[in-house]
Amino acid sequence: MTVKVRFAPSPTGRIHAGNVRAALINWLYAKKHQGVFVLRIDDTDLERSTQENEDLIETDLKWLGLEWGERYNQSKRFDLYQKAADTLKAAGRLYPCYETADELDRRRKVQLSRGLPPVYDRAALNLTDAEKAAFEAEGRKPHWRFKLEGKRVAWEDLVRGHCEVDTTSMSDPVLIREDGAFLYTLPSVVDDLDMKITHVIRGEDHVANTGTQLEIFEALSDFFGAANLPTFAHMTLLVGADGEGLSKRLGSLSISEMRAQGYEPLAVTSHLAKIGTSDPVEPSESLEALAALQDFSKMGRAPARYDLEELLRVNAGILQAMAYAEAKPRLGAVNADLGELFWDTVKPNLSLFKDVAEWANIVSGEIAPVIEDAEFAAKALELLPTDYGRDSWSAWTGAIKDATGAKGKSLFMPLRLALTGKPHGPDMGAISFLIGREKIAARLKG
Repeated sequence: MTVKVRFAPSPTGRIHAGNVRAALINWLYAKKHQGVFVLRIDDTDLERSTQENEDLIETDLKWLGLEWGERYNQSKRFDLYQKAADTLKAAGRLYPCYETADELDRRRKVQLSRGLPPVYDRAALNLTDAEKAAFEAEGRKPHWRFKLEGKRVAWEDLVRGHCEVDTTSMSDPVLIREDGAFLYTLPSVVDDLDMKITHVIRGEDHVANTGTQLEIFEALSDFFGAANLPTFAHMTLLVGADGEGLSKRLGSLSISEMRAQGYEPLAVTSHLAKIGTSDPVEPSESLEALAALQDFSKMGRAPARYDLEELLRVNAGILQAMAYAEAKPRLGAVNADLGELFWDTVKPNLSLFKDVAEWANIVSGEIAPVIEDAEFAAKALELLPTDYGRDSWSAWTGAIKDATGAKGKSLFMPLRLALTGKPHGPDMGAISFLIGREKIAARLKG
């Protein structure tokens, strides 16, 4: 059996961290098992779906390295969904209902007032042909519900283990709206069967839907030639660092915004692949290395915490491991290619790659030196070696210490502030050599 998974985003907005985590785990699982990753655009909502959002989804996935083997648009598959719907209608599993939203709401309120669960009462099944014709004459159009069998539906979940859902406690789901539009469930099941999806990997918010979907899978299996049902894996959802739910509306969590802010794609994937698992959250050397480690048994049942500070730490780790040869083209693009020594000196102090431009300016540009003790700075200038080399820092600071009695922080902090304008930064021996004697002297003069 060839493993085949799918990611089915809706092009009604930007994809965010929660979406991409599902895409990533699907991609890693397929990669590990030499399978196929399918990109299936869920654009059945023709009014809200846009080509711009569809293009952005592709851009985001490619930026992350999540290339797909097959690609589909659900908006081009309506004929197949209609044939499946006709099959369900002929089998008596899809039936027309004429209640308005207000009527259904009143029924639910009555049921709740009586202490009953607000489950649809299947009144539409008792409608006569004359009653249906009367509704049609009023201008009412039916929505179509799938008739559940009312049984315990069980499956073995790769994350949650043995799962059961009792469909007697559920309302028959609406699969087709009054305007004839297909809702998510029917196209999703039809596509999974038609595309021979072997594993459905998604968030645990879909667990309750799985019982319904399995009944639809079974009802349509003959239509697709007795197709095999997929295996399910329901991952815990993401929460913020504070444990609160992660809102989709947070722009800072959209992948396009992360890209604009300067995060490394491998940092984003390393972070998302590891949170909520027993693996340490740390940078990975590649997507292939992440795939080799992918294992549903490592996933916990507690919500995965999405912490932007942790992501920034992972991002810094990616930069610290980046060789000069890899960084060189990007350094040139931001006018910060000052050589391999410069890159190796500053990269331990970078959180985002774009921070390198500031250090390039500190080395080769003009800054405002911070002089807190003019007398100390003057003495340092007096003792500055005429020929300032790669190893001059130690001898120079030793001479300043002997002349002023300053040591430790009182010795090194005034020099760091004067030469870089910052209280923290790279190794001063290397950075001072890169700055050069002429600029050191000028900055000590204030």
